[in-house]
Amino acid sequence: MEKNNKIRKIITNLIIFILLIILTFYLVLKDQDFSQMSSILKTVKKEFILLGILAMCIYVSCEAINIRRILKELEEKVSFFSAIKYTLSGFFFSAITPAASGGQPMEIYYMHKDNISVAHSTLTLLMQLCSFQIISISFGIISAIIHFDVLKNGLIYLFILGIALNSSALALLVIAIFSKRLSEGLIKFSVKVLKFFRIRNIEEKQEKLEKELASYQTSAIYIKEHKLLMVKTLLTTAVQLLAYYSVTYWVYLAFGLNTYNIWQILTLQAVLYATVSGIPSPGAVGVSEGGFLGIFKKAFPEATISSAMLLSRGVNFYLLIIVSVIVVIVNTFREKKVAKQ
Repeated sequence: MEKNNKIRKIITNLIIFILLIILTFYLVLKDQDFSQMSSILKTVKKEFILLGILAMCIYVSCEAINIRRILKELEEKVSFFSAIKYTLSGFFFSAITPAASGGQPMEIYYMHKDNISVAHSTLTLLMQLCSFQIISISFGIISAIIHFDVLKNGLIYLFILGIALNSSALALLVIAIFSKRLSEGLIKFSVKVLKFFRIRNIEEKQEKLEKELASYQTSAIYIKEHKLLMVKTLLTTAVQLLAYYSVTYWVYLAFGLNTYNIWQILTLQAVLYATVSGIPSPGAVGVSEGGFLGIFKKAFPEATISSAMLLSRGVNFYLLIIVSVIVVIVNTFREKKVAKQ
């Protein structure tokens, strides 16, 4: 019964995600000349698009490297290809769920299926998440200072909201990991809020929060004792995000443009990512496309910006969705095959 409910929820999220994509592309492209866009896309330099795809391969590989390295330190035997599987599965379920809430639980599920301790998988993903938030927030704030002029016409409010939400998530994560007293205070406060709104099964929810807190405290001890591992994770994450940001630069070159240098495009993309990543819509669909048109309107000519948005978003998001869907489907069939044996 519980499994059927989970499948139903995944299908519902997937339908909402697809409907959001359809609505977004309708709103963004309804006034565009499709024949002109098609001719523009045919003239782009394909070698630079391939470099963009390579950058996304680096993006996925860096996260897999982090996951494998941390698990290896925890004496868990994991192949690089298994780490790729966890990364892509996490990407898919993060994309189709609000606030990317489904990614990490599904990664833990797949690791558990491969006989990896839940405590170890939780610690691994906590370290990766902390690292990702620290680097993306830092890059975003630095880039916003450099490109403050693009955050006009309402984008500044979205940027502040995105940074605030991501910073709050990071702060709560750090508190949960490193401060037992504050964590316990947060749990008590959460329980009071749940009681105020007369939420059911409060005791069960409190017990679950306390168990999670205990695992976070174990994580704190490990991180304090393995500072070098955290530094390596941060550096790998920095490479990961730079690879992701570079996709827009390769698309920029594909259109034969050269007014902006790689640093300018990278930092503009960092502003865009920081602006939209905190928005709790599945895959930040809608806000990412709209944000691209607002932030890159000076970098790309008006005649090509919609095509550039399609190409950039296609390489750094939709292509990865297709690949991750294939990985999830193949993995699901393999599990069923093993279960029948």
